[in-house]
Amino acid sequence: MRTSPAALWCLVALLVPVAAAAEPTQAPNVLFILCDDLRPDALGCYGSKHVKTPQIDALAAAGVRFADAFCTTSLCSPSRASILTGLSAHRHGVRNNFTELPAALPHWPARLREQGYATGYVGKWHMGENNDAPRPGFDWFVSHTGQGKYFDTEWNVNGERRETPQGYYTTVVTDYALDWLQSRQAGQPWALCVGQKAPHSFYFPEPKYEHAFDDVRVPYPVSAFQLDGKPDWIRQRLPTWHGIYGPLFDWRKSFPDTSPEGVKDFENMVHAYWGTVLSVDDSVGRLVDFLKTTGQWDNTLIVFMGDNGLLEGEHGMVDKRTMHEPSIRIPLIARGPGLPAGRVVNEQVLTADVAPSILAACHAPPLADIDGRSWLGLLTGTGAPWRTEWLYEYNYEKQFPYTPNIRGIRTDRWKFVRYPHGDSTPDRHLPELYDLVQDPGELVNLAADPAHAATRADLERRLTALLAARRLTTEADRMPLDEGIKSALPDQKVR
Repeated sequence: MRTSPAALWCLVALLVPVAAAAEPTQAPNVLFILCDDLRPDALGCYGSKHVKTPQIDALAAAGVRFADAFCTTSLCSPSRASILTGLSAHRHGVRNNFTELPAALPHWPARLREQGYATGYVGKWHMGENNDAPRPGFDWFVSHTGQGKYFDTEWNVNGERRETPQGYYTTVVTDYALDWLQSRQAGQPWALCVGQKAPHSFYFPEPKYEHAFDDVRVPYPVSAFQLDGKPDWIRQRLPTWHGIYGPLFDWRKSFPDTSPEGVKDFENMVHAYWGTVLSVDDSVGRLVDFLKTTGQWDNTLIVFMGDNGLLEGEHGMVDKRTMHEPSIRIPLIARGPGLPAGRVVNEQVLTADVAPSILAACHAPPLADIDGRSWLGLLTGTGAPWRTEWLYEYNYEKQFPYTPNIRGIRTDRWKFVRYPHGDSTPDRHLPELYDLVQDPGELVNLAADPAHAATRADLERRLTALLAARRLTTEADRMPLDEGIKSALPDQKVR
């Protein structure tokens, strides 16, 4: 007969002397908060000069902040699937924003449910564009189709009813979360996932934050004008849906606009993005207040993170998908029983590491044969040597034809990026090579520099080895044909 972690914790409480009871005597609860397209530098604890996030900052001060956390595919659905399953995109199969997470794949909430946890999901699911039905592994599931709306979203409440509560998304999803938490039975551990829409486009702050940043000037980043030596597709992207001269998610009505005055539209877009983050901070404060008021704070593991990064003008681009640093960097904060306070971790941790880490913190059986690793060993110094390199992958999308196929490797110092054509023929885009220590802004592409030919060759070899280890040889690594950067806007239904 399998004994659940909840039962084991109770047994431990009986056997351990009271004087030694420094550790929690029951299975920890889990509050997992996932934001969409959240840049680390949009948070105070990650260095934002303008966005004040005292509630999230307090979480970081009370726990662990991961300074070098990354997604392995910078796209919402693939990244969410990796966070849940501990698998990379080529293994879980969610390669775009229209694919369902395979129902048979194990994930960490379902594993906790098997161990006696009550499990809930409220908010943006975003794996299966038109499906808001409850998903396997959750006792309670409240979500919606597609992206949802910042105001007055229609919700499917656990498959039982549909309703459209009036109000701002971030407030409504927090209300749903608190309703579920208030209904929990004492003595049963719980795991709740809160999927925020913010700060995903199209950016609409709630009214109280609409003008929070009116006095802050936001120029285009310097890297937007340093494209010499970069692949041609980056210049081609400038006037598109994902370029700084394009519509900027409807913040620019007349486009393309290359005029100096056009930066005002860019500034307005960034202001709106920041405004949505302020509401997320309020939400975190409400959830933390509930845990403290109900006496659950000390025994709740809180994980706060973003699914992927976001380009805000860097290299002349908006959106994500590419392997440039703003696109792949994510905020990740963990706080709870057994975790140190005020710790900053600098090792490279990945989205696939979240599932094994949460399960390890809950003393639950691990998921088998996954790509991620628990970062708990990094906090205690007891784990095996940590990774020093990892694989990035992205597949060209016909619905969003603004980014080529990508296969890349990032080490602690170097980044090398290839752009395969998709038919096993030689790459048709110049690769990118950056020294991230000397050039953290990725301003100078060293791929064609003879002085770095040996470094490039070494990284090419290591990238090939990473792919081969995952059985992604040239013949086996299936991807769409790169049809080039196109100027047409995406269909209204999928924006």
